[in-house]
Amino acid sequence: MDKNRLESFSDGVLAIIITIMVLQLGIPKGSEITALYPIIPILLGYVLSFIYVGIYWNNHHHLLKTLHNVSGSILWANLILLFWISLFPFTTAWMAENYFASWPTALYGMVLLMAAISYIFLQKLIIRTEGEKSKLKIAIGHDYKGKITIILYSIGICVALISPHFAQVFYVIVALIWLIPDRRIEKILT
Repeated sequence: MDKNRLESFSDGVLAIIITIMVLQLGIPKGSEITALYPIIPILLGYVLSFIYVGIYWNNHHHLLKTLHNVSGSILWANLILLFWISLFPFTTAWMAENYFASWPTALYGMVLLMAAISYIFLQKLIIRTEGEKSKLKIAIGHDYKGKITIILYSIGICVALISPHFAQVFYVIVALIWLIPDRRIEKILT
């Protein structure tokens, strides 16, 4: 399979995920500015999840730029990643509609963690397919950024059961770490 087809399919899935999230926002009940107050948690959840989808879209694009051969295992790993990202709208809505309660916030973190693990797994498969001297392997090195991400998500999930609002800090920190596209890959592609 051509990598352009893989990228196009992934782009389409991510676009649908964003569409689902925005449709869950709902319309405020009333025309006054105060009508927005009850949906502020939903808007905040949407913003965070939108940023996460954008981060995955951007970094996925860079990741696929390093790929020359698409194997069946890469296709499946990509689908697994998209599966976890496709749960963002559900966990975002549950968390936001319950004002960032413990269990919804912990589940949100678990889905973020599984998406991160899936992304790392996809990276490893690409490296195995392209070889140890591949551009991707050279770019990510020991992948400290990925390892820190897993640690912060894990802490956030545990903290969510005690202080869900504090857990959000961990989720936001990870988003900030990845907000700028992976420069390690950008450098090697130029």
